[in-house]
Amino acid sequence: MTAARQMLPPDLPTPEEIQLARTSSRQIAALLGQGDTARLRVHNGEETIDVPVSALRLLADILVFMGEGKAVNIMPSNAALTTQTAADFLNVSRPYLVGLLEKGEIPFHTAGTHRRVYFQDALAYKEQRDAESHQALEELAAQAQELGMGY
Repeated sequence: MTAARQMLPPDLPTPEEIQLARTSSRQIAALLGQGDTARLRVHNGEETIDVPVSALRLLADILVFMGEGKAVNIMPSNAALTTQTAADFLNVSRPYLVGLLEKGEIPFHTAGTHRRVYFQDALAYKEQRDAESHQALEELAAQAQELGMGY
């Protein structure tokens, strides 16, 4: 996939694609074995293709999302994101993201005069932030229980 294609918003699946994705995701999930590779046969040909089982699991995940009517993007973990793209991924404003970069909370590098954030670094920050939020909610729920607030 080219860098230009990565940046295009994904298309939502059509109703027909949603139904087909639901069916095919279940079929693939049922056929996944425990080995390292799987053999596929294309309907219109006699040729078989060996693919890693991890790729089939990824395909099954993609089909599950499509079956839910969601658009799907695939991005390599080492993709360099613009600050706007990283901010969109993190659901924060670009100025807020730049502040995080300046504080050193998310690593970045420069391409010329522009900051770039590796997708894996943005994902790591998001996972850390989500874990901290979950922990804070757990603590609030525990306090509410102790105080008998009925939550």
